[in-house]
Amino acid sequence: MKRSRSLAVASLASVALLALAAPASANPNAINPIPGLNGTTGLPQLTGPTQVVAQQTGLLSPNNTQNTNVLGTDLGIMWDNGKGEVLTAFGDSAGLGFPNLLSGSLWQWSSSVLFRSNDRNLADGMTFNSTPRGILGQSKELIPSPKIPFIEISRIPTAGIAVGDTQVMSMMSVNHWGPAGTWDTNHSSLVFSNDNGENWHEAPETTRPNEGGNKKFQMSAFVKSGGFVYQFGTPPGRGGAAHLARVPEAKIMDLGAYEYFDGNGWVKGKPEAAKPIVHGVAELSVKYNDYLGQFVMLTTDQFNSVVMRTAPSLTGPWSPPRVLIDTRQLPSAYGAYIHPWSTGRDLYFLTTVHSNYNVLLMRTTL
Repeated sequence: MKRSRSLAVASLASVALLALAAPASANPNAINPIPGLNGTTGLPQLTGPTQVVAQQTGLLSPNNTQNTNVLGTDLGIMWDNGKGEVLTAFGDSAGLGFPNLLSGSLWQWSSSVLFRSNDRNLADGMTFNSTPRGILGQSKELIPSPKIPFIEISRIPTAGIAVGDTQVMSMMSVNHWGPAGTWDTNHSSLVFSNDNGENWHEAPETTRPNEGGNKKFQMSAFVKSGGFVYQFGTPPGRGGAAHLARVPEAKIMDLGAYEYFDGNGWVKGKPEAAKPIVHGVAELSVKYNDYLGQFVMLTTDQFNSVVMRTAPSLTGPWSPPRVLIDTRQLPSAYGAYIHPWSTGRDLYFLTTVHSNYNVLLMRTTL
C-alpha cells in the first residue's frame, strides 16, 4: 500500500530504534517484528514432539499480512463461524504509521484484528482468505481502545464462538502492563458481530469487573457441549487458576443465567462459587479431540513451556501437564490455541513467539 515519504521516514526510524531495544516479555509494545533486525532468519527448528508448520503472520508468512499493515501480532484465537470458515482474532498488532508514543509503542498499533480462512489442509499452513479492512486497506481494529496507560492500554480478545448467526468474543480491558507475565485489567466483557466479524459491538450488560468472583473470568476459553457454552476463566496474567462456568447457548449475553462449577455441582448466578479446576495456567484453549476421546487443554506452564492436559469431562479431572514445546527450545512462546477443525491424531494449534512478535502454526502428533 502507498505511504507518504514522511510516514516512511518515521517508520524506518521506529525500526532502527526497536532494533536496539530488548523485547519486553509482558508489554507487547516494545517489540521488533522485522526479520533480520530481530534475529529471525527462518522457522524455529524443534526436536521435541511438536514441529513448526508455517508462520501465519508477518513478513515471513505466505499470508503476507503486511499487505494489510499487520507486520507483527500475537495470540490467534480461532473458532468455527458455523458457515464453513474459521475466524482468527489476533491481539496487539504492529504496523507502519504514526506511532502510539503515549502507550509506549513506536509502531502504529491495533489492539485486535481478524482474519478468515476456509483452508482444511493445514499440513502446509493455514491460508487466510480475507480480513475486515479499515482506512487505506489496513486491517480494521475490531473494538477501538484509547490506549492510555492506567485507563485502558488495550482491549484484547481472549476467546471466540459462534452462537447461531452471531459471532461472539470475550475481550479483556487491560489497565496496564506489569512485570513479565503480569498485567491488570479493568474488566472483561462480550462483544458480538452479526455480519461474520466485519463489524463488532459491545454488550455492556456482560461486563465483569476485575473484582470478587468476576476476577476469575477476566480471560476465557469457550467450548460448546450439550446445548451449553462452557466458559473457562482465569484472572489476568499468567500462572493463575482456571475456573468453569456454563450458560445455555441462547442466553450467552445474560450473566444472570450463568452457572459456576463449585467442585461438586453448578451454582447459578454466583461467580464467587467457582472453584479452581486446574492451577498454574496462562492463556488457554480447550477442545474435544475425537482421536483421544478426551477434552484437550493447551496453555503454558510456570516455565513458559507449552503444555497439554486431557480430561474425560470439562469438569475434570484434568491430567498432569505434558510438555509439547519446551521453553528451552522456544523460550518466548506463549498462547496455544487449538484449530477448531483439528480433531484427529495431528493436533494443530497457533503459538506466539514474542522474540519476533508473530504467530506460528504448530503440529503435534498425539
